[in-house]
Amino acid sequence: MTGPGGGAAARLLARLAVLAAVGSVVVLLLAVGEGGLVIVGAGFLGVVLCAVGIWWFVAHRGAVRLLGALLAVAAPVAVVVLFAHDGLWVTALILALCWAAALACARAALRRSRPKRSMRAVAAPRPRRPVLIMNPKSGGGKVGRFGLVERAEELGARVILLDPSAPADVAALAREAVAGGADLLGVAGGDGTQALVAAVAAEHDLPFLVVSAGTRNHFAMDLGLDRTDPARCLDALTDGEELRIDLGDVAGRPFVNTVSFGVYADVVQRPEYRDDKAGTALALMPELLLGEGVRRLDAQVDDTALSSQQALLISNNPYVSPDELSGGGRRPTLDDGELGVVGIRVEDATQAADLAVRGSQSTGLTVLTAHRVEVTSAADEIPVAVDGEALRMPTPVVCTLRPGALRVLVPRDRPGVPVPVPPVRWRRILDLAFGRTERPAEG
Repeated sequence: MTGPGGGAAARLLARLAVLAAVGSVVVLLLAVGEGGLVIVGAGFLGVVLCAVGIWWFVAHRGAVRLLGALLAVAAPVAVVVLFAHDGLWVTALILALCWAAALACARAALRRSRPKRSMRAVAAPRPRRPVLIMNPKSGGGKVGRFGLVERAEELGARVILLDPSAPADVAALAREAVAGGADLLGVAGGDGTQALVAAVAAEHDLPFLVVSAGTRNHFAMDLGLDRTDPARCLDALTDGEELRIDLGDVAGRPFVNTVSFGVYADVVQRPEYRDDKAGTALALMPELLLGEGVRRLDAQVDDTALSSQQALLISNNPYVSPDELSGGGRRPTLDDGELGVVGIRVEDATQAADLAVRGSQSTGLTVLTAHRVEVTSAADEIPVAVDGEALRMPTPVVCTLRPGALRVLVPRDRPGVPVPVPPVRWRRILDLAFGRTERPAEG
């Protein structure tokens, strides 16, 4: 529950959001005789045509791709030119500002009204024989840049520095460290490496230390750690507390963030992807979305069946909104004991436009939570991206969660996880403005 002050603030912000939304309607009605309907119609048509252009650009090659690029650029430009030519730009600007203010106030109201449940931290003793595995190449060389080896050794840890020229079995190294008496395991590296060592820590019920030395550090972000200075994560060795969180499992392999099937998993399999992500994706998308290489996936999500999906993303605990899965999204907690599931099925320009206009409400997007997901395909083996690592697994592929399996040692002093904002639903805003502020937020 939010406190009384938070509830009052949420109510005020919700009322401001409603007022701004009403204001945009009033502006539109006053401008009906001066092109108000033209503004709405042209704006809507511009969004739809832009989405269609992007779909053609991504899903086709040759002349159709070129036409799609032109349409994606020309549609919004044409809308702006129309507004300027007909003298509607002032009205359009006022309408846009009113609507932007409505959305900003609505999001702020939802943020204030969300129940603030955080992962429970408990006091933890200082480890006596910590062992940290560090990848000097990870994150563009963060281990060396931030002096992580020296700092860890000053705090009493033994560091295993990986050799970039000789691939290592990090899980085996972790097991050897446990056999040698380690009472904590940690990793300075990417999320894929984090997951492998985390599984060993969970297997032996040892605390696990995350050092945000990867490229994106999604796992560290959702633990509330500092991603700008990985050395601060090492403070947990002397002044730490413990979180008990869930650990994902896909066909016996652990994951801390996500497992991807379909289009993304196919793209990351290509060796050229590491050096040219955008170019590789652009070259492969037409074949993967509509061509002979298209792969359809079916999934049994607890009691719900999904069929002919082009992409599936399974996450260790749900993201607040599927709109956030592009990279900036957050999971408010990692201990709810549920998988997040997002299925995508977009087969033509019409569905692409629907997804652009309706977002998470589109029929091409399915958002669920589950305890077990079984992914099947016509193929005996399918590509799978596990925490960004490219793998191949025999079908069916089963994803589950091990609730509370992992003990994570974190610094007491850490940035924390900002309260994520769910999608704006105006029924919820009206409830906040004129009804009960105690009602749990939809997510």
